[in-house]
Amino acid sequence: MPVSTARCPQCPVIPRGDGPALFISDLHLSPALPQTVQVFEDFLRGPAREASILFVLGDLFEYWIGDDMLDADRDAENVPASATPVNEPLGVFARRMTAAMAELSASGVPIAVMRGNRDFLLGKRFARAAGAVMLDDPCVFSFLGQALVLSHGDQLCTDDVGYQRFRRVAHSPLGKAFFLTLPLRVRMGIADRIRRRSAAKGAHRMAYADADANAHAIAALLEAAGERTLVHGHTHRPARHVDGRRVRWVLPDWEFDVDPPRGGYLQWDTHGLRAVDLAPSAT
Repeated sequence: MPVSTARCPQCPVIPRGDGPALFISDLHLSPALPQTVQVFEDFLRGPAREASILFVLGDLFEYWIGDDMLDADRDAENVPASATPVNEPLGVFARRMTAAMAELSASGVPIAVMRGNRDFLLGKRFARAAGAVMLDDPCVFSFLGQALVLSHGDQLCTDDVGYQRFRRVAHSPLGKAFFLTLPLRVRMGIADRIRRRSAAKGAHRMAYADADANAHAIAALLEAAGERTLVHGHTHRPARHVDGRRVRWVLPDWEFDVDPPRGGYLQWDTHGLRAVDLAPSAT
């Protein structure tokens, strides 16, 4: 299903102060990726504290099986995360991540979160726990007298017909309702299998080989929004593309548990847009 161009609402979150706007996506956080999680926590305590707003454009988590995930594993609450680096109970992990985000929000930095293809079940309870506002996909963000179209990006990959068919079913109200009717322990088991597969294979770390954003879908979205610049993630192909007067920024995925590590963010300030690399330089 191509990205909807019927409406492209304005971002409802108002930046604070005169700091930069920061954009991240595709962190795929899970207990199986402790180094990536650590970089995210450092980012929240570091660069994000100076921001006027932080955008998370999808796939913050490797999986999110429903907001009741925040209720799981209460009996393991007092077990230090360092004692179980890749086996931290999922409920404990979910609460730890939302608490870290809530700390940033409480410091005065607005957080705007867009659902991705991995964490499309993020809901209102997650938003409250994280101190975040959920965004429509796509939406338009106006800042410094200009505007960007924001999207996770999976809907732009229209050449991947099989995924679009799956997405149409899984993201439908009926599809989501059906999955959420499964007992939490069943959904936790599904997530645990995904975690083990991620730790063993690192499948999501590579760029999607069979699909990239479709040029016609990109043009249609920008035309419908009446804007020239698009920022998205999903494809794991970080780059700045220029097509005439149109500019498309693709955000990097984060992977700090492999060699070489990679990850970063997009910064928008009075000097314009620029990519910032968080991976340590090779020596």
